Amino acid sequence: MAVAVEIVFTGGTLDQYDQVMDKMGLKPARVGPPSGLLFHWITATDDGIRVVDVWESAADFDAFAQEKIVPITQEVGVPGPPDIRFHDVYNYLAG
Repeated sequence: MAVAVEIVFTGGTLDQYDQVMDKMGLKPARVGPPSGLLFHWITATDDGIRVVDVWESAADFDAFAQEKIVPITQEVGVPGPPDIRFHDVYNYLAG
């Protein structure tokens, strides 16, 4: 079973992160449909669901949301509108 893990390195820097990633031999990956989607996961919460995606740009997400997410979630009765928060992504890895 996969898990999402948040790890906090107090006082760490992005330069240190880059060094660690280089030493591990890990490089960013960019895969996944639909166009612009790089990574996706979802989990149940105490009061609903949480979806986390990484997209190439906010514009890619917005286009997909308007074309697919909004009408289909309304169609199936998902309560809305959802709370949507955007975060700049420094790096990501995909299997």
